[in-house]
Amino acid sequence: MGISVLVIDREHTFADALALRLEAEQELEVIAAVRMSAPASCLTAASQAAVILLDADLPGQAANRLCEDLSGRKAAPRVIMLSSSAEPDRIVAALRSGAAAWVRKDESLQHLLEVIHGVACGETWLPRAQTGLVLRLLLFEQERQAAADQLLAVLTQREREVLSWLADGAGRLEVAQRLHVSPHTVRAHLQNLMAKLGVHSTLEAVALTRSRLGKSPGSAA
Repeated sequence: MGISVLVIDREHTFADALALRLEAEQELEVIAAVRMSAPASCLTAASQAAVILLDADLPGQAANRLCEDLSGRKAAPRVIMLSSSAEPDRIVAALRSGAAAWVRKDESLQHLLEVIHGVACGETWLPRAQTGLVLRLLLFEQERQAAADQLLAVLTQREREVLSWLADGAGRLEVAQRLHVSPHTVRAHLQNLMAKLGVHSTLEAVALTRSRLGKSPGSAA
């Protein structure tokens, strides 16, 4: 049995044409070619695929969100992002979403087949010309997160909670209500945490630690 492949693209014509070319390969089994405008079909077919060719140029962050959802599943498929470009920052975002590879749509079929077989075996593939910069960006991100961790380590749990709510867009009064404390107490926590972080505004504090604040108040540690 060959490698099961699912093609997801916003352009039905491109998806069908690519699927037709892949079906000619004996070692591949194309499950379907679907448009992202039909997400239910995508998710149903994804459960049967070992490798997914996903259109990275979907509007907004749709591709990365779908990749995150797929990567979090049991027996998750390996995702190859297909794009008309190869900006390093977009590649980094895709990798952080769980993608295993990034391939330009104008690459040869032979190259794409090589990537499919590689990721099916657990490999990660990046455009050769961008590999160095992508790795540097990933290293910079790790260093920035490590620095943010060190900053957060000096804050108390309540100070992290206050900062996390502020990062979510809550005002001081709302933070006070959610934490069941007085606005004066929130103000005191803000003054303390800004002094510890060496900043002069709430915006600076949030910017310094945003990458490690987590998605819910108090989750950063």
